[in-house]
Amino acid sequence: MRLIFLFTIFISTLFADWYSYKKPGVAPVQNKLYINECAACHFAYQPGLLPSNSWKKMMAGLDNHFGVDATLLDEDFKAISKYLDDNSAEKALAYKRSKKIARTMRNDGDIIAITKTPYFIKEHREIPKRFINQKEVKGLFNCTACHTTAQKGIYSEKDILIPNYGKWDD
Repeated sequence: MRLIFLFTIFISTLFADWYSYKKPGVAPVQNKLYINECAACHFAYQPGLLPSNSWKKMMAGLDNHFGVDATLLDEDFKAISKYLDDNSAEKALAYKRSKKIARTMRNDGDIIAITKTPYFIKEHREIPKRFINQKEVKGLFNCTACHTTAQKGIYSEKDILIPNYGKWDD
């Protein structure tokens, strides 16, 4: 009986670990307008990767969006702004990474680059620059270069595959 109990606990632990690793850390992007307008140029970053004030500041500067004019029609601007605000880090607390991002940031909107958030910096601090600067990656902004499940909102270390290196194991 004791052996069955221990075996059940062992299996439950394995399943819980597998389940939590396959559960999105941020809500996946499902807004078609956001995908059509924003993902036409870059990865569709999940709104849960920044707090709402950061998204507001970013949207206010679309005429010079990281060196590119990304101005939108007024109707599209309002709809995308609402989507980003409604799903921002501090409002997506059911997702563990969004919750951590919201906890580590002042909600003043100073940071608009996801790669400059305290949480992001902490999570990527051990990655050697030679992995980041290679042509297949281009920079830390390119989530999908290494995070094989980024589009699903899953940023688990178990799903990292660095080009010209392999599985990440820190």
